[in-house]
Amino acid sequence: MSNVDLVQLTEETKKLTAMVVEDEKVANELLSSTFKNFFADVKSCFNGKEALEAYSKSAPDIVFVDIIMAEMDGIELSRKIREINPSQIIIVISASNDIEKISESIEVGVNSFIQKPIDTKKIIELLSSVVSMINKKKKIETKTFSISLPLDLYEIVNDNAKAESISKNAVIIRALRNFYE
Repeated sequence: MSNVDLVQLTEETKKLTAMVVEDEKVANELLSSTFKNFFADVKSCFNGKEALEAYSKSAPDIVFVDIIMAEMDGIELSRKIREINPSQIIIVISASNDIEKISESIEVGVNSFIQKPIDTKKIIELLSSVVSMINKKKKIETKTFSISLPLDLYEIVNDNAKAESISKNAVIIRALRNFYE
């Protein structure tokens, strides 16, 4: 833990949004209030069905999900989120020791799995890992050149690139050409 600069870590995580999906009220409140110290915004949901609906509206950077929940469990939720966004960062936080459930969550492609109860050291390690994942993802996406866009513009560029099956860089270059012509 001494290797981690908490101020720098918080500066990085404050640029991100998160969603906590936990059916136990006390655990949900504890996780949500803890993560609010680190993230710009934290949505809180109490079941998979509610979370999927909220995810469609807000598309957070990170989804923290419990495995065992009523209506739709965390594995099914993760599977549905992966259908919407294959590169979504999903972290399972669970007290479950069920090897089948853990294996299934790995098959779905969750990015990380953390066992409850969670202590401060685990949270800091987890957040360091998340920041590292996001920075790596951004480097891959902006390999040709680097440009900072406001989030709303980035989403438009991303949507246009997907719709036309071209790179984000091509969409940005075309927009810049149109702007300067």
